[in-house]
Amino acid sequence: LPTEAEWNYAATGGSEQRAYPWSSPAESLALTASRASYYDGTCGGDGIPGCAITDLVRAGSKPTGDGRWGQSDLAGNMWEWTLDWSGSYVTSCTDCAQVGSGTSRVLRSGSFLSDEGTLRTGFRLDHPAGSRYSDLGVRCARTP
Repeated sequence: LPTEAEWNYAATGGSEQRAYPWSSPAESLALTASRASYYDGTCGGDGIPGCAITDLVRAGSKPTGDGRWGQSDLAGNMWEWTLDWSGSYVTSCTDCAQVGSGTSRVLRSGSFLSDEGTLRTGFRLDHPAGSRYSDLGVRCARTP
């Protein structure tokens, strides 16, 4: 799993500090169903009105929503677990992660059941470790 800081760096485009992973300019709040699977009054990931598990779309199927370095699905589709335990977010750090212990882990990205506000790169949520829901998933991270 990526740490929360790693996930945030990728989603915001590093120094660009994007509002959404695809935002250009960085402060742009442009959001359409072509960029992410999310709830906008109805779930539209599968193109059919109404919310269903079919709104969880295949990874990479919305390339206009890709991040600065080509990562797909950094907003919407699935909430993504991070390595960090829940706590206050550290805004300035080097190699930081809250990996001690806790009961809840941090989730980022929003899901196909989430509204536009939760898809913003700065939004964070936590859930008890081991929670299972149709809109929770993982992203693999690799260190160079």
